[in-house]
Amino acid sequence: IRDTPALERLFADARFDAIVHLAALAGVRPSLERPAAYADVNVHGTASLLEVAARHGCPRVVFASSSSVYGERGEGPFRETDPVDRPISPYAATKRAGELVAHSFHHAHGISILCARIFTAYGPRQRPDLAIRKFAERICEGREIPVFGDGSSLRDYTYVDDLVEGLVRGLDRDLGFATLNFASGREVSLGRMIETLESALGIAARIDRQPAQIGDVPRTWGDISAARE
Repeated sequence: IRDTPALERLFADARFDAIVHLAALAGVRPSLERPAAYADVNVHGTASLLEVAARHGCPRVVFASSSSVYGERGEGPFRETDPVDRPISPYAATKRAGELVAHSFHHAHGISILCARIFTAYGPRQRPDLAIRKFAERICEGREIPVFGDGSSLRDYTYVDDLVEGLVRGLDRDLGFATLNFASGREVSLGRMIETLESALGIAARIDRQPAQIGDVPRTWGDISAARE
């Protein structure tokens, strides 16, 4: 998506009715090690894609944002109207920047854009670095699982089929410019998630306790009433 000439050739060969923009460098912790690369891909790449989409008259875009834009807060659920001006990782900052770039293209070119703030996706083909898949594999192999903090952190785990359904419905509706939480609407502690894996696999987990990580938020919890509506 940073290769504008390649995008131009792609758009010249076919007229797109809509774009689902999922391309990005993902992950909070890796973004702390490669902040410039994250900005290049997630901000520059998004601007490049939208620039070519506008030039070729693509009317609609669904953009994968992230719950990380909400930053560090103790109360929930998180609502789309909450302030999102204090990200605590470069990844979160680039996703918020992507939303702002998207709004500017909607305003200037009339493109219908839905920013989907995705909360902790899980399910088949999950990224191998994310907790549920990584923990399941390590438990099955008899290896220790790294637990950062005391296990009390809370996440709104959202099943992949629900996310896909939301993305498809987002393609089917012209909302002008909208930001919506794509979440389950409930939170689960890290400790409870590990207990659930132990029960499902029938194997006790071996825990490697480690200190809390910079950039990790204590909780995510999405209010999904706007998305339901």
